[in-house]
Amino acid sequence: MYETEKLNIIKDILGSSHKSGDEYLFYCKKCEHNKRKLSVNIDKNVFKCWICDYKGTNLTRLVKRYGTFLQRQEWEKYVSTIEIPSSLDNLFFQEKEEDEEITLKLPKEFISLANKNLPLSSLEPLKYLHNRGLTKSDILFWKIGYCPKGEYNGRIIIPSFNGEGKVNYFIARSYGKEWPHYKNPNVSKDIVFNELYIDFKNDLVLVEGVFDAVNAENAVPILGSSLREDSKLFQEIVKWDTTVYIALDPDAEKKALHLIRKLLLYGIEVYKIDVTGYKDVGEMTKQEFQKRKQNAASMNNDNFLEASLSF
Repeated sequence: MYETEKLNIIKDILGSSHKSGDEYLFYCKKCEHNKRKLSVNIDKNVFKCWICDYKGTNLTRLVKRYGTFLQRQEWEKYVSTIEIPSSLDNLFFQEKEEDEEITLKLPKEFISLANKNLPLSSLEPLKYLHNRGLTKSDILFWKIGYCPKGEYNGRIIIPSFNGEGKVNYFIARSYGKEWPHYKNPNVSKDIVFNELYIDFKNDLVLVEGVFDAVNAENAVPILGSSLREDSKLFQEIVKWDTTVYIALDPDAEKKALHLIRKLLLYGIEVYKIDVTGYKDVGEMTKQEFQKRKQNAASMNNDNFLEASLSF
């Protein structure tokens, strides 16, 4: 539906074209080749550049990446709320019973570090966060607090909020000598950590831990180094056809490649960020991470195979 309207928006974004069969050929904005080699099929909702192999199974990706805010708004009028490539319909988005989402209460001893007037007991956790490179803005955004006593005594608390703003998980990390370092609630990790603040329409960064996510804009910690295809986070990525940047720890290279392979199978645009030289993203400055994100390697079936063979 609305093929004419969609085509007009694509032409506004990509410029002049000529028709070849059922497809329209445009100049590719990614490789900027001097001939029209970007093939767009409005009816099949796909595109491919025959020079740089930039391709996708959802034209929304082109609109998001190269369109203006107004063009993206106009595009959304003529697409269904979610456009799913037909080849994935039966493979992935099958009807299934929704598990009742668990919501939590923060520990009763929780003290927010976003408060103006803090007790003396806040000095040690604040020093710990400062030494990890967190700023006051980070503390406010992530709603970070701590527990000076109780079950989570001596631990930083970083809560996760679901799409409705309710707490569905929290990270409890010791800021002193308490062991183990992490003591998290015994509930399912099949969540989108801090879903309330995540925008799946924009580039999404996948990292291992929450302190990694603090250094990366629009980032989700996968709370480990693997991600199942039936997990909520993976399904949201495929549903929204989100462009993903992978930034797992250097010692999780094999698992990073496994995740990249799964995302490529679903037609997701994937980039791999180089984390070498650091233990994890959390050790970087925000400026260093952004520089590495800008230089991230675009992954496709060819260079994925090459990376797998060299591992």
